[in-house]
Amino acid sequence: MRDKFLVFAHRGGSGRWPENTMHAYQQSAALGVDALELDIHSTADGELVVIHDPFVERVTDGKGAVHSFTLADLRQLDAGYWWSDDGGQTYPFRSQGLTIPTLAEVFETFPHLWINIDIKQHDPPIVEPFVALIRAHNMAHKVCVGSFHTDTVRQFRAACPEAATAASLPEVWQLLVLSKLGLGALFQGEATAVQIPEVDSRLRIITPAFVEAAHQAGTAVHVWTVDDVAGMRRLINMGVDGLMTDYPDILLKLLGRL
Repeated sequence: MRDKFLVFAHRGGSGRWPENTMHAYQQSAALGVDALELDIHSTADGELVVIHDPFVERVTDGKGAVHSFTLADLRQLDAGYWWSDDGGQTYPFRSQGLTIPTLAEVFETFPHLWINIDIKQHDPPIVEPFVALIRAHNMAHKVCVGSFHTDTVRQFRAACPEAATAASLPEVWQLLVLSKLGLGALFQGEATAVQIPEVDSRLRIITPAFVEAAHQAGTAVHVWTVDDVAGMRRLINMGVDGLMTDYPDILLKLLGRL
């Protein structure tokens, strides 16, 4: 994942369109992004769906946990209901037919793009059906998978060793310590990429030394979520390998690709 600088549409480009919807992904794909970033949970009937939160109320007109809905019931919710770019004065995507998509739909529609997937659901585990879906759509070499749950990352790597994965939290900390010592080549993790914010809880993670350490270890550095031009420029100049942004059009223009 270090062959070229990657532009990730974070949640499909949620600054421009309702997050994690097919409309957002289609718009970002049309712009020419390299990758779509998304999150997955499971429905009551075992369908893997694309949504960030474990509950539906922040992004739809419904209420309740994702896993309490069947896919058919989830399809009745308006996934564009709360999106607004003017502080709630208008809601231009209400009643426009936007729904919560399945992961299968995303795979089928965008086989040419990298799909960056955050396994949000931890209990019950969804690694097994997730891996089955990846293989059924021949996407093992087109995904990068991560999770904040270290055991979920471990389970996924064991079940789908051919797929790229993002660093687990312990791997991030290991690389951070090694970067302070100038010993990035000693990194023992299995990660294809480190996907982290520039600053976490006032701790600056992304520095020139960290990027150099990751590259010494053969690991790409992808930073989230970067929405301002100054931040984009700073990180690009630092040598990171990709940025996740809610405004992919801004990043593409900065790179001269739009």
